[in-house]
Amino acid sequence: MQNSEALALAAALLAAAGDLTRRVNDGVVARGFEGRPAYGFAFARLAPDGATVTDLAVHLGVTKQAASQLVDEIVRKGYAERRPHPEDARARLVVLTERGWACTRAAEEAIAEIVQGWAGVLGESEVGVLRDHLARIAPYGPLRPSW
Repeated sequence: MQNSEALALAAALLAAAGDLTRRVNDGVVARGFEGRPAYGFAFARLAPDGATVTDLAVHLGVTKQAASQLVDEIVRKGYAERRPHPEDARARLVVLTERGWACTRAAEEAIAEIVQGWAGVLGESEVGVLRDHLARIAPYGPLRPSW
C-alpha cells in the first residue's frame, strides 16, 4: 500500500471514530442527559462493579488528579456515587447510580441508531464484515478518549 493510501485509510478511520464519538454524545444529550464524551469512557470502566479513582485513571490514561476531577463531576451530576470499598478501607469505590445506568442505556440506543444508519449505507452484511475486520486489527483493552 502506498504511503498516501495508508494515510487516507488512517484519516478515514480517525474521522469515523471522531464522528461516532460525537454522534453518540449528541444522542445521549438528545435523550435528556448532559455531559461530554469522557463520561461514556468512564462509565465503560465503572460498569458493572465500580472502580477506584486509580483504576479509572489507568483506564482513561490520565493522572489520578484528572480522574478524580472527572469523578467529582459525574458524582455532582448524579451519574455515580462513592461508596466504601469492600476490600480496602482506605479506598472508595465509584459506582454508577440509576441515572448513570440510564445514561448508559441512552448511549446504547444512540449507538444502535448510528449502526443502523451505517447499514442503510453499506448494507447489513457489509457492516458485519466491517465489524469483523476491525475486530481483527483493533487492539483490545480500555477505550480511551482522545483528549
